[in-house]
Amino acid sequence: MIAKSDMPSINEKEPDGIKPDGTPYRVLIIDDSMFIAKQLGQILTSEGFEVVAAVTDGLQGIEKYKELYPNIDLVTMDITMPVMDGVSALEKILEFDKNAVVIMVSALGKEDVVKKSLLLGAKSYIVKPLDRKKVLERVVSVLKK
Repeated sequence: MIAKSDMPSINEKEPDGIKPDGTPYRVLIIDDSMFIAKQLGQILTSEGFEVVAAVTDGLQGIEKYKELYPNIDLVTMDITMPVMDGVSALEKILEFDKNAVVIMVSALGKEDVVKKSLLLGAKSYIVKPLDRKKVLERVVSVLKK
């Protein structure tokens, strides 16, 4: 039987989710869709990111962010959620930590809300349905700045 170590890899690259110091980037997912949260989690963990928590509304997201702070590198934030929407939660997280790295997750047709989020301080956005390559491109581009 051939072991993986016996085969040379032609595309040996560090996973995108690993910081220069060798530890994983830590991510908080805030999304009321279990499907989207799970999909985002799978995409990110497959590249070495550590999903530290996933919550279902903006209010829980703020509480979880404060609880995990400063050990959080990235937040993915849905825009439309019950209890508190993503834009309001974004504002509260940025009031608490002006250096928070938040990427908004939006369905098509929400361009005005996405624009508002970016003006408020979101670093980028991801459009649903999720595309693995685009998710990783956006996440890596904001983390490696």
